[in-house]
Amino acid sequence: MWKRVGLTGITAAAVLLAGCARYHPAPLSPGETAAALESRTLAANPRLQDFLRASLPGTPDEPPEWNLATLTLAALYFHPDLDIARSRLLVARAGVRTAGQIPNPTVNLSPLYNLTVAQPTPWTVGGVVNFVVETFGKRGYRTEQARALAESARWDLATAGWQVRGRVRSAILNFWAAERRLALAKRRSELQQQLVGLLEQRFAAGQASALDVTRERINRAQIELGARDLERAAADARVQLATVIGVPARALDGLAISFAEFDGPEPPRGIGTSAPDLRRRALTSRTDVQASLADYKAADAALRLQIANQYPNLTIGPEYNWGAIETERISNQVGVPIGFELPIFHQNQGPIAEAVARRKQAAATFTALQAHIIGEVDAAATAYRSASETLATANALTADEQRRAQQVERSFRAGDVDRPALVGAQLELAVAEASRFDAGVARYQAIGALEDALQQPFFDPGVWPVVPESSPRTASAEASGERPEPAHE
Repeated sequence: MWKRVGLTGITAAAVLLAGCARYHPAPLSPGETAAALESRTLAANPRLQDFLRASLPGTPDEPPEWNLATLTLAALYFHPDLDIARSRLLVARAGVRTAGQIPNPTVNLSPLYNLTVAQPTPWTVGGVVNFVVETFGKRGYRTEQARALAESARWDLATAGWQVRGRVRSAILNFWAAERRLALAKRRSELQQQLVGLLEQRFAAGQASALDVTRERINRAQIELGARDLERAAADARVQLATVIGVPARALDGLAISFAEFDGPEPPRGIGTSAPDLRRRALTSRTDVQASLADYKAADAALRLQIANQYPNLTIGPEYNWGAIETERISNQVGVPIGFELPIFHQNQGPIAEAVARRKQAAATFTALQAHIIGEVDAAATAYRSASETLATANALTADEQRRAQQVERSFRAGDVDRPALVGAQLELAVAEASRFDAGVARYQAIGALEDALQQPFFDPGVWPVVPESSPRTASAEASGERPEPAHE
């Protein structure tokens, strides 16, 4: 008998242990991780190309044009901030599974030794299997809280995607602006060099003063130093663009980047919306607003859980006792004990008070976020209006300089003015064009700030791609049978 019982117990234990998870080591190697990061490329990456084609319907099989849309998708593919957000989402979803678990029963064995009975045995063996019955919907509230936290993590992932989009847009804008400023500076340097040469010839002929020549030489040196600074700024902008994408700088070597979103003469459509409409759109649809709402739902579910926790759970379990009463009489007793906690010293008031305070904190956080968004949208709209007015003024000044330069050129052809006057007029026009370009960049930056405040794409407006909830690098590698990058997910 005892042999059969022992065999049955061993078999049951083996069945239970067969469903247990096992530890799988995932060592983190700094060398492997660094090598994977250093080997990232854009052009020669078939997995990335597959991801681009899947994300942009109608993308041809040949390598796509590298512009704001495709570089943003590349950042969604590579950037480690999204891997962190995806990991948090996995943790939150695992929390939903944990919250929905039914408590496991417990087994209590109570062997007793009877001091008054010697024969046939003084021992009485009893066993109780305790099942915990959660009352007042506790498991439902706990699961609701975990689901709200998972929803918040999902919105946080979308927020991270928008932040990556904003950083890519700013980096491309800075790169484009630095290269255009450098081209304008080189043109101005050429004109200044011509002017210095003409004045030196005049000075040698006794027709110009040394002060005029010295002044223009100083201007030439300042322009050349400014060009060197712009070259460094262009190089820094290139590195910044690679960083926000999540690739090394050499991944951009030989890559033709399109700046069509910034070269167009017309501002992106949708900018003319009034400030109140912009605020309402942002206050109801931004991803961080949705995440904050989910956090409040989680805090509310946590409060209901703590209120339910003031009522005790029940512990119910069948009990069996076996023992010898006399030499030929065996005692077999079966019972159904019921247990519960006695709420004598407290009724869970402390945790309830904490949950009430956390819900108030979540509400205050939500209100503060909305107030911040209102200020952010107002500031961006004001900056856009101011930048637009400045650009209009710069356009008018540049038009005046263009008319003056054309007039001086006609006078030069007619022999009424000399070449230094012509070059001086062209230099003034170059300065005006540089100022107009800076005003245009400021307007684009204000539009970018509106994009960030509204989470509404104005540059390359279209369907904003859904941020993948699993790493596209790992997914594409598994689909192709290749070895993925070490992600330790």
